[in-house]
Amino acid sequence: MDDVDRALVNRLQRGIDVCGRPFAPVAAALGIGESELVSRVARLLGEGRLSRFGPMYDVAGMGGAFTLAAMSVPEAEFERVAALVNAHPEVAHNYEREHALNMWFVLACECADDIGRTIADIERETGCAVLDLPKLEEYHLDFRIEV
Repeated sequence: MDDVDRALVNRLQRGIDVCGRPFAPVAAALGIGESELVSRVARLLGEGRLSRFGPMYDVAGMGGAFTLAAMSVPEAEFERVAALVNAHPEVAHNYEREHALNMWFVLACECADDIGRTIADIERETGCAVLDLPKLEEYHLDFRIEV
C-alpha cells in the first residue's frame, strides 16, 4: 500500500455520503481523480485489504425491519440451500461459518410481519430450520484502525 491507499482506507473508515457520486468528494479530498479512487478501491477489495465495502443503511430507521438468522445446513446441501436463501430479495447478505450453525444471513424487510413470512418460506423451501436472532439492544463501537 502506498500513502494514497493508506489515506483512502483511513478515510473510508469514517464513511462516505450516500449520493449520486459518493466517491467524488473523497477523491477530491485525497487529491486524486474519481476513476483512480474507484480503481484503488477495486484493487484493495481484490487483494483482500478491504472487505464488505458498501453503504450501511438503517433499515429500522427507514421504517423497515431486520433480523440476523442462522441455519444448520448439511455440508453436501450448502450450495443448494445458499442459492435458495439468496433468491429472496430480503436477504441482505449470507455467509458461511465453521460452526454447527454454518449459514448466517441478514433479512432486511419492509415491515416486521415480512420477517416471519420470509423465514417460513425459507424453511419450507430448504427443509432447514431457521434460528431468528432479532436485535434486542444496540451498542455502537466506533472502531477504526489507522493504517
